[in-house]
Amino acid sequence: MNTFGYYFRSTTFGESHGRALGVVVDGCPPGISFSEADVQPYLDRRRPGISDLSTPRREADRVEILSGIFEGQTTGTPVAMVVSNTDARSGDYDELRDRFRPGHADLVYQQKYGIRDFRGGGRSSGRETVARVMAGALAARLLAGCGIAVSSRIVSVHGNTDPGWFEDEIRAAKEAGNSVGGVVEVRATGCPPGIGDPVFGKLDAALAAAMMSIGSVKGVEIGDGLAVAGRLGSENNDAIGPDGYLTNHAGGIVGGISTGEDIIVRIAVKPTPSIAVPQATIDSAGRPVVLSVAGRHDPCIVPRILVVAECMAALVLADAFCAQSVNRWFAGRGESREKED
Repeated sequence: MNTFGYYFRSTTFGESHGRALGVVVDGCPPGISFSEADVQPYLDRRRPGISDLSTPRREADRVEILSGIFEGQTTGTPVAMVVSNTDARSGDYDELRDRFRPGHADLVYQQKYGIRDFRGGGRSSGRETVARVMAGALAARLLAGCGIAVSSRIVSVHGNTDPGWFEDEIRAAKEAGNSVGGVVEVRATGCPPGIGDPVFGKLDAALAAAMMSIGSVKGVEIGDGLAVAGRLGSENNDAIGPDGYLTNHAGGIVGGISTGEDIIVRIAVKPTPSIAVPQATIDSAGRPVVLSVAGRHDPCIVPRILVVAECMAALVLADAFCAQSVNRWFAGRGESREKED
């Protein structure tokens, strides 16, 4: 499945070592100011090779908008965007043609499809997120017109919650040929109450699904998350006053619908599976082998995943807002019919 969203739909394509990665966004309303200059800052935040703590792969990641924009505004037609791959070194992955990396999707892709792109993992590579970021930049522009902003921060790296030590944790793992994970928080401010739908269309369920669709994410919390399991109801309920909620343990969503408080999502990001430390695996014939992964990889995905998580949250909220507009249109049509009758 390569399409995300229902009303604000993003279809992504491309592989880590293919010619390009891209996205087609359908359902975007007309009249939104948008250009390459609105996308590029997002891509620059996830771009590789800008720090000695990220992969040394150097990609310019320059976006090109192919359609859907006229005189600086969306037209209501599909918006297509692409980024070319310019620094792929496919030869680094020759050893992986017949071997499966632990922690990667190599083996399950082979089992499912009977074929896989072993060059950097193909669609299972973190580079796939370039397309999500392009779509998310457009979603963010839509949300800005509604007064909504999405931001993110690093909560911890390798269990360390002191920002002053994050780089040290990553550097130590890199020097050991290993990797570390961490926790990221995404926050949406300015979202009005009433966004999202009950039962199977819950806003928090959509956000959880969006975050879990990011390859390196293994856990999601909304609001206080798992901590609520150890509380009394009197401790966890968000009391309500004349001016609104007095606390926000729920993370801005109750019953699947936004409350008007900040929407807060936290994600657990696993350590990068490509590491130089020798690991047990098998080859394509099922024989046990020991693999040490060479090539260019992030010792920690956390810093670069921030913008990806923001963009996935923006896509969920944009889709929910478009759904709200459709619902209101149908409600208005019903009222018109009643007046006619």
